[in-house]
Amino acid sequence: MHARRSIGLAFALASAASFGISGILASSLLDAGWTSGAVTTVRITGGALVLLPPTLWLLRGRWDAVARSWKEVLVLGVLAIALCQLAFFSAVAYIQPSLALLIEFLGPVLLVFATWAVTRRAPACLTLAGAGVALVGLALISGVGGDALHPIGVLLALGSAIGNAAYWVVASKPDSELHPIALAGLGMVVGAIVLGAASISGLLPFEATAEPVVLGGATVPMWVAVGLVVLVSTAAAYVLGILGGRRLGATLASFVGYSETMFAIVWTALLLWILPTPPQLLGAAAIIAGVVLVRLGQTGRSRAARSPNVVEGVPAP
Repeated sequence: MHARRSIGLAFALASAASFGISGILASSLLDAGWTSGAVTTVRITGGALVLLPPTLWLLRGRWDAVARSWKEVLVLGVLAIALCQLAFFSAVAYIQPSLALLIEFLGPVLLVFATWAVTRRAPACLTLAGAGVALVGLALISGVGGDALHPIGVLLALGSAIGNAAYWVVASKPDSELHPIALAGLGMVVGAIVLGAASISGLLPFEATAEPVVLGGATVPMWVAVGLVVLVSTAAAYVLGILGGRRLGATLASFVGYSETMFAIVWTALLLWILPTPPQLLGAAAIIAGVVLVRLGQTGRSRAARSPNVVEGVPAP
């Protein structure tokens, strides 16, 4: 079990690192004249095309499993991918991106309380404390200011938080019949269809150029940035996230996902030579502390559940 957890943690951290570089890659395209809608649509569509061959190979003779897992595929494609992207980029039209990101990353907290509501079993105190500490860390890293909150922007960002929580629920399903690559591939096909429809309808502004982009201080062809965002920050990131989620469980995997913001700082320092500020360093430490507390809370709860001397959560004398 310990080895499984360690491997899951490695996958989850690799996923966070892959997602963390997406901001730099996307920014290079935005600076070259792309709209956020174009970056998102091309990113997910490209990821779907990359994962399509291995997905078809893995599903040969197993399409009955797809039929039984259609809810997983739809939740991943519609909520976790399409809704999350659409809601976030719509929210930044009303509120600052750092605040929208903070609200989107409420997904793991929503997951904790949703599990509490469904199971009627309160999470461990350490889990709740870890959630609070991690959120403080995320706020410090995001650099949320004191601007007035726009209700529409907040509601849209909450939609992206729901999508974020949905991703971890589906990614962490231990008894899924679909291979992680196949699940991610099918989900991206669904997400690409939804985002493509939104782009065609004008709901998601789509404008792209073939101009070279500046990446890490160097001017490179546009397709280099597109290739990296598709291969690294989309296809690999989603597959690694599912691999990690199935080994860690939804709660822990989702809080490890907070390290995406920490990796974004690291990538910014390495590629753009922009060093983190003291509040961001403090925020990174808080996120790590929060994840550790969540892990300790889960470990304590698991031991209590296995202990023969514990009845309804009360230790025997």
